[in-house]
Amino acid sequence: MTRFFDRGWGVFPPEPVVREWALHALKYARRAVAAPENSHLLQCDGTWFVGLDALENDAVGRVGDSPPLAGRAVDFVTRHYGGWPALHRAQISVTYPGYPRAREGESAAAFRYRVDRDAAHVDGIIGLGTPKRRFVKEPHAFVLGLPLSQADVGAAPLVVWEGSHKIIQAAMQRAFEGYAEADPSDVDVTEIYQNARREAFERCARVQVHGEPGSAYLIHRLALHGVAPWAAGAAASADGRMIAYFRPELAGGVAQWAHLP
Repeated sequence: MTRFFDRGWGVFPPEPVVREWALHALKYARRAVAAPENSHLLQCDGTWFVGLDALENDAVGRVGDSPPLAGRAVDFVTRHYGGWPALHRAQISVTYPGYPRAREGESAAAFRYRVDRDAAHVDGIIGLGTPKRRFVKEPHAFVLGLPLSQADVGAAPLVVWEGSHKIIQAAMQRAFEGYAEADPSDVDVTEIYQNARREAFERCARVQVHGEPGSAYLIHRLALHGVAPWAAGAAASADGRMIAYFRPELAGGVAQWAHLP
């Protein structure tokens, strides 16, 4: 992980403490996917369970009688980000063969972007209003992905544009210039974000990120990333391609989000 801050992503190899956690989490993830009250989280014509806040973990990542979340990814974050934050309930992102199909209410242009550009985005930059404008409303510290099921590399993997976090960071710092007295979360970043995203597509390598249960993905909070289509012939367990994601927010808010390494 010595190149994490250059590449904007990294995979920690499987280790027993994370594999044990994933086995515990899988039981609760299956329950969440099957729960009738979560049926609205199944999107894209049944090919994506969005799963926001669907895992019943506590602030240290404990799920049921599991141990707290631990391992080399946690150690890395603790060392480089000034400690380990309290965790929100994790997203359980599950994709199935045939992903992507159009999401309910999704425009033709948005669906093309999902197919052609993997719905690439930077977490925390939120579209609001009609027409949609973009604002930094969720200043995440990092994105941590923990695979819960066995899946082939081609089973709708996470994709990251390597080095894109540097382009996005420079753009966001420009966007906030001259707004010293304003709340950065109220600054419209639409055009500068779109331009930075286009630059990242042109300049950065698109990398597929894959791991088995027991491994962990760490994505820089400003890295452009998305989900690739399910490739022909790719297979996964009966659970689909299932990943738990944590995105805790920075205590320093949007200003820290834009300037922290």
